[in-house]
Amino acid sequence: MPTLVYNCPSGISGDMNLGAMIGLGVDPSALETELRKLPYKGWHLHFESDQRGGISGTRCTVHLHPIQNSKNGRAHEHEHHHRTFSDIRKAIENSDLSARVKGDSVACFHALAKAEGAVHGIEAEKVHFHEVGAIDSIIDIVGAAICWDFLGIDRIVC
Repeated sequence: MPTLVYNCPSGISGDMNLGAMIGLGVDPSALETELRKLPYKGWHLHFESDQRGGISGTRCTVHLHPIQNSKNGRAHEHEHHHRTFSDIRKAIENSDLSARVKGDSVACFHALAKAEGAVHGIEAEKVHFHEVGAIDSIIDIVGAAICWDFLGIDRIVC
C-alpha cells in the first residue's frame, strides 16, 4: 500500500505541497495538462528550484493572468470569486478528470466545507468559500489529488 507521509509541524501550503509532489517525480507539464480539465481559465503554473534555511526543494506558484476590462480595455487583477462548495463540486464532477481525482478532490473540499459549516452553523453545501474558493486554491487542492493519483498513493498519513 503506497503511503505518503506528511511531516509538517508548521503546516504546508498548497503551493508547497505541489512543489513537493514535483520533487517526488510528478511531471509538471502532465500536472498542468490534467488541471486544464477544470473549467477555470486565466492561470498557469510556474516551478523553480528554491532553498530556505538550508533545505532545497521545488517552489510552485499559481500565477493568475490579469483580466482585460471590456469597458475600458485596461488589465486589472484577477477577481476573487467566492464559490460555494456546491459550485466547486459541480465543476470538478463535470470535468474530464479521472474518477479517483474527482473523488479525492471533492472529499478534500467537503472536509473543508463541513468544518466551515460547523463554525458558521450552516450546511456544507451552502458554505461560501472565500480564500479556498479562489482559483489558485482550487488549483492547489485538485492538483494535490492529481499528484496522489500519478504517484499511486493509497494512503496519506499526517
